[in-house]
Amino acid sequence: MLLSLAAALLAALAVYGLYYVQLERVQAEERVSIIVPNRWIDAGQFITSEQLAWMAIPVSIATDDMIYNIEDVVGQEAVIPLGAEEPILHWKLNKFSLHPGEQQATFQIPKDYIKSISNGIRAGDEVWIYISSVEGDSERLFQEGIIVASVKTGSNNEVDVPDEADKHAIIRGNAEQMYASRRDANGMIEHINVNLTEQQWLEIDRRCSDGQSKLVIAYHSLPAPVKGQMMHES
Repeated sequence: MLLSLAAALLAALAVYGLYYVQLERVQAEERVSIIVPNRWIDAGQFITSEQLAWMAIPVSIATDDMIYNIEDVVGQEAVIPLGAEEPILHWKLNKFSLHPGEQQATFQIPKDYIKSISNGIRAGDEVWIYISSVEGDSERLFQEGIIVASVKTGSNNEVDVPDEADKHAIIRGNAEQMYASRRDANGMIEHINVNLTEQQWLEIDRRCSDGQSKLVIAYHSLPAPVKGQMMHES
């Protein structure tokens, strides 16, 4: 009887162990990893890989709007504040950075302040701003690049290309089509809106308001999504 009881107990333990292993395997198979912040991220802040982590959630609560690849988040801007371990959804990210950041506003640079604008500039591009002075040497005004919110003609139309397909090249990350479209622009840039901090705008206004100094706005680089696509393809 003792041997029978011991055998039954061992059999029960074996069955339970097998059930426990299978249960863990099933639970692991029914979970999926999503991208979440590992800390608080303010609205308007550009997201880096150091701010992100993986989190496993049950497949039953996963949705198509959640993000499963870290490359889809890095370099984008948070539209709203993101809490730690909160699922990042696509609508919470700003891909093109045309909106001003948390400490920024969109300013239209007065025409009287401008000496020249590169005609290759398009909305979403990064530009460098130089100051050209009558009495002093020319210099780069800000060391960091400035994001262009929009560029318009004298009739207040966005400078773009006639072909509708080329207008969406930025969305598809098509660098070759964007290059071609810059050669076929449909108007001269008369007005430019850029995203600046208050300190940057006050510096421009202080330097240019007396008419002795003017700005030279030079095209610097492609929008971040297109640059990211080019690096991924290379």
